Amino acid sequence: MFPPTSLSIAEEVLHAVPGLVVEVQKLDPLVQRAFAAAVAAKDLRGLYDKIPTDVESKLMPFQRDGVRFALQHGGRVLIADEMGLGKTLQAIAVASCLHDAWPVLVISPSSLRLHWASMIQQWLNIPTEDILVVLPQTGGSNKAGFRLVYSNTKGDFHLDGVFNVISYDVVPKIQSTLLDLDFKIIIADESHFLKNGQAKRTIASLPVLQKAQFVVLLSGTPALSRPIELFTQLQALYPTVYNNVNEYGNRYCKGGYFGLYQGASNHEELHNLMKATVMIRRLKKDVLSELPVKRRQQVFLDLSEKEMKHIRALFRELETVKIKMQSCDSQEMIDSLKFNQKNIINKIYNDSAEAKIPAVLDYLATVIEADCKFLIFAHHQPMIDAIHQHLLKKKVKCIRIDGQTPVVVRQNLVMDFQNKDDIKAAVLSIKAGGVGLTLTAASTVIFAELSWTPGDIIQAEDRAHRIGQVSSVNIYYLLANDTVDDIIWDVVQGKLENLGQVC
Repeated sequence: MFPPTSLSIAEEVLHAVPGLVVEVQKLDPLVQRAFAAAVAAKDLRGLYDKIPTDVESKLMPFQRDGVRFALQHGGRVLIADEMGLGKTLQAIAVASCLHDAWPVLVISPSSLRLHWASMIQQWLNIPTEDILVVLPQTGGSNKAGFRLVYSNTKGDFHLDGVFNVISYDVVPKIQSTLLDLDFKIIIADESHFLKNGQAKRTIASLPVLQKAQFVVLLSGTPALSRPIELFTQLQALYPTVYNNVNEYGNRYCKGGYFGLYQGASNHEELHNLMKATVMIRRLKKDVLSELPVKRRQQVFLDLSEKEMKHIRALFRELETVKIKMQSCDSQEMIDSLKFNQKNIINKIYNDSAEAKIPAVLDYLATVIEADCKFLIFAHHQPMIDAIHQHLLKKKVKCIRIDGQTPVVVRQNLVMDFQNKDDIKAAVLSIKAGGVGLTLTAASTVIFAELSWTPGDIIQAEDRAHRIGQVSSVNIYYLLANDTVDDIIWDVVQGKLENLGQVC
């Protein structure tokens, strides 16, 4: 990148050429400030080798480029890769390079707090007691043993973990604490959550982000067609550059009345400016040769105590039955206890589905925002109904195929999904939607629930991963600790690991 002074030097040289008439269009002051700030940022690529060897070896080439881009631009960047390209891992790798500036603050959507904690522990092998997660209330699932702090408790609480994971919703409540703690490194996942400059979470988050030395924003949907939604994210990274919404709005949002900047102008300039100064964005199609054909990922959901209480009681009941079976010497009694055990497990299976519904719907907000076609599988009718109704409420066009869908109409629904770009989602039961359907228009597959039969899951995965698929398929398993997922995943995981990557 050339410093802005190079432009004036080049202009002087051209004007000095005899007989050459040169008219140079001046750079807009906002553009000049952005380039000047980017040039002034310290190049930290020399820290790349601090990434742990076992982490670096797992990075794909384009992910290594993403980490180097973040370091080159002084650790204040927007990683805007398309969903499924591993933004989380890139951010964790960047944080590992900046070890001397730890502790780290991670801000994420509420449904992904425990997922972030799990990924940090998995990739950096940090003791669970050094990973602190702020939850809204006592209880919930925490099988991994992370340190939990509750935002609804009276009095001050301490964010003294090596990694501290909070949600956007809690930032307004603890902003003064965050400012006092003066975190040097902040990762803000799904940073488009800050697109509304008037929202409480945005107003509270901006000073915290602006104060940090290093800020990594992650968003698969950087709203390049709605530039006003980028302003607050750019403010977070370069507050002295993007310090006037009217200046920005007049140049990139077609101006506006009463401060409403809903349009877009100088679109290509803004895109190029962001790529040159703060943003790296890759699409699946750009890096397809580097991607595995099928990539599986666990996503750990955050369930509240309200959802967990009944399931915990059932697990205690199940444990009591197991103890009785161990000490029983009557075959008739053992058979009776086995029958009881099966009924309790089925009850846990049913109740786990209902308990996961709120967290699954929260997670879908991220997928909907990504504006990609996706398949989502579930087993129980309440889960399928909830997902379907949620998508309709959010005005997401979708198809639904479950056991109640007449066979004669299923193929027409499949053709609609395959051929109509505006149909974004297919809501499918694992049994009915998992066999005999070709849904290769989607390369994102989500399991809201698991099946007891690994073969059913693999069949369901292959609705997207089959002949005709031209993209890498990303498969997300939405899991909740201390639910039936603990039981089923142990059964399913071994089979999946034999057939493809589980990460």
